[in-house]
Amino acid sequence: MIQKNPNANQIAADQMIPVAQPDLGGNEEKYVLDAVRSTWISSTGAYVDRFEKEFAEFCDSKEAIAICNGTAALHVVLMALGCGPGDEVIVPSLTYIATANAVRYVGAEPLFVDVDPETWTIDPQQLERAITRKTKGIISVDLYGHPIDADAINHTAGIHGLWHIEDAAEAHGGLYKGRPTGSLGDVATFSFFGNKILTCGEGGAVTTDNSQLARRVRTLKGQGVDPNRRYFFPVTGYNFRLTNVACALLCAQMERDKEIITQRRKVFSLYDQFLEGIPGVHHQPIAEWAVQAPWLYSITIDPKAYGMTRDEMAIELKKRKIDTRPFFTPLHRLPPFVRESEARNEHLPVTDRLASQGINLPTWSPADELTIKRVSDAIRDIQAGA
Repeated sequence: MIQKNPNANQIAADQMIPVAQPDLGGNEEKYVLDAVRSTWISSTGAYVDRFEKEFAEFCDSKEAIAICNGTAALHVVLMALGCGPGDEVIVPSLTYIATANAVRYVGAEPLFVDVDPETWTIDPQQLERAITRKTKGIISVDLYGHPIDADAINHTAGIHGLWHIEDAAEAHGGLYKGRPTGSLGDVATFSFFGNKILTCGEGGAVTTDNSQLARRVRTLKGQGVDPNRRYFFPVTGYNFRLTNVACALLCAQMERDKEIITQRRKVFSLYDQFLEGIPGVHHQPIAEWAVQAPWLYSITIDPKAYGMTRDEMAIELKKRKIDTRPFFTPLHRLPPFVRESEARNEHLPVTDRLASQGINLPTWSPADELTIKRVSDAIRDIQAGA
């Protein structure tokens, strides 16, 4: 048995501070060993069933379906919704590329819209002008843990007969007007990659209240097999299943979900305190109706007020052995999508500004106060010397 080190979360002054690391301080090892000893190490087993039940409750959804990763979750949901060649899907440009890649996987085309400067999530006011006769749905993103403005998005989707997928990959435990992320659209997708709030290294999930859609997702993610007839495949399916071993990790994480989220909120609170008053450093805005999921602590750098650009600051932090992560490159600027975006004359100034100024700071559960102060002091000292 591995002995837990009470100082494991403390980073020595001469060590690199990582931008993220998993919190595996519960029953993760015990449950993985139990799954291995049971010999149920593939995509069926007690931990798969347990995780799906507990995660559905966590999201206040009727159904949760374990998927091999968050990108596959988006892919299988789009297929289950019947999205295909000739269709268009509205997507925020400020997100990880997987959101738009999945649209291309099914032969459809992503249309990019700007984000709201007050939430950094898809701007509901931009949706109406983006809709065409080919538009079939919307994928919103709870960017950096901030929930989407669900009522506004669902209203527009409802008027135009569109479906709404909530990409909640970064938002485990967020709330919109008291409702949990994962329950804000027709269907939602999650990631459990190693840097996420809850993790199994590589994994994902789909949550929905639509039992018919859930059945289609289960069929498609399991090679298209008929649930009532073994080795009979009425449709072409995919192997997007998650293993019992991975779900064992997730069950251990779910046991401590409140603890992990609370500890990460303390990290956010420390950053709020230590970064206060630094010229040019702006915190992520939080809408009055939102409770942010504490994924990665995110700030923007105003180069005129701070004295240098975001990228220049990141280089200086690296010299001080502090790792960071820039905001996502806007999808409408990336090679796979730029030609089509330019042809549509998409102009997304908020996205471009945030992408050029935004940076994610080291965040994990539980990071000690000295580590957070070291990061914050470095940001303050770099500005003072600029």
